[in-house]
Amino acid sequence: MQVPAYVEYEKATSVDHALRLLARFGPEARILAGGHSLIPMMKLRLVQPETLIDINPLTELRYLKVAGGELRIGAMTRHADLLSSALAGRHFAILHDAERVIADPIVRLWGTVGGSLCQADPSEDLSAAFAALKATMVIASLDGTRTVPAREFHVGPYETVVGPGEMLTEIKIAIEPGGGSAYEKVGRRVGDWPVGAAGAAVWLDRAGRGGTRGEPGTIRDARIGLTAVGAEHFSAAAAEDYLHGAPATDESYARAGQIAAEHCRPVSDQRGPVEYKRHLASELTIRALRRAVGRARGAA
Repeated sequence: MQVPAYVEYEKATSVDHALRLLARFGPEARILAGGHSLIPMMKLRLVQPETLIDINPLTELRYLKVAGGELRIGAMTRHADLLSSALAGRHFAILHDAERVIADPIVRLWGTVGGSLCQADPSEDLSAAFAALKATMVIASLDGTRTVPAREFHVGPYETVVGPGEMLTEIKIAIEPGGGSAYEKVGRRVGDWPVGAAGAAVWLDRAGRGGTRGEPGTIRDARIGLTAVGAEHFSAAAAEDYLHGAPATDESYARAGQIAAEHCRPVSDQRGPVEYKRHLASELTIRALRRAVGRARGAA
């Protein structure tokens, strides 16, 4: 039987209380949100925190709302909340695409958005989705709050910029009208970690959004997120640069996919060899761009 090592347990009653507990117990304390990633790692003795600080009672961090021109997602929002949110889906379809392929319904009912991001698994779906949306992470401490771009949040496998005494409290995404987004994933089984996945968010010029009949239009802005394929910061910056000002055509998507694949650094493992993962990075980027552009045109 796999049993975690001995650990102290504290239940937080507010954000301030959680931060005080983190300060009290120091860097060997870990936050317990949904626990679907942390507890299995504790059972395998891959992590052995001295204290677990349970933040499940913090309902003030479980919300989805629009304020100040941004979609704001509390860190304790469950995956199922995000998937069922018409508000999130209306502004960013990529979030519904990604949530539909995360784990299974039981995990989605209990697992949290913030917990998934802070686990920092290099194959995590939402990390790629938020990278594609250029989200902003809000990190709290007893000294106040600071913000970090999503693309700077992860500093390595299972590592984030959240330091001792800090916790992720919110994710913010700027709402820009006229765009479309999509997420594409290939896994070995339904709900499994991806072998490869790509997300895209695209904004078109007026012609591309239906202003001029028969013209594909021009890509005004494009953002691409990748996971499980060794993409730096879960993104494909070089492919994004290529797409800015490019026509919204299959030829442009194909070239962007090629560039994205060239800048990935996948590794061979039980999910597949390097060349297969590189192929997925290209093909899934193409598919995500095509769907995102279609949605942008439909949103005109």
